[in-house]
Amino acid sequence: MQGSIAELMARAAGPGRIEAIFVRPARKEPPVSVQSVEASAAGLTGDHAREGMRAVTLIQAEHLPVIAALAHLDSVTAEDLRRNIVVSGLNLLAFRKHRLQLGDVVLDITGPCPPCSRMETVLGFGGYNAMRGHGGVYAAVEQGGMLSIGDAVTNLPSG
Repeated sequence: MQGSIAELMARAAGPGRIEAIFVRPARKEPPVSVQSVEASAAGLTGDHAREGMRAVTLIQAEHLPVIAALAHLDSVTAEDLRRNIVVSGLNLLAFRKHRLQLGDVVLDITGPCPPCSRMETVLGFGGYNAMRGHGGVYAAVEQGGMLSIGDAVTNLPSG
């Protein structure tokens, strides 16, 4: 089954899943793992991020072992990378400028989330480059609600 490039780009083989959720109480403070959290236009309750295009960060669980391999580490955890939501089962970068539904929440994926210079400290020499292209995405909260570990992550049609 074929289609236009736009149709192909809107497809996912199936839904993804929320694997972990973290809030960062303050800048440079350790992330806190939570089972569920409320999302609003201001971001996630308990997280220091600001309202807008970068209110929430997401990363793919599948990228964690890739980052670890590129940084020559045995493993890398989501807490190390300071992203809010870890998802599995779909390619987040494929949904840039798309809307994703996670539980009751609708997020507008606004762009890739590049690594910060702190990744050299967290991951060691070369950590910044190990994360390039694997740092996940930023999102704005279009529709607030509750997010929980295990919730499905699905692409929403444009419009």
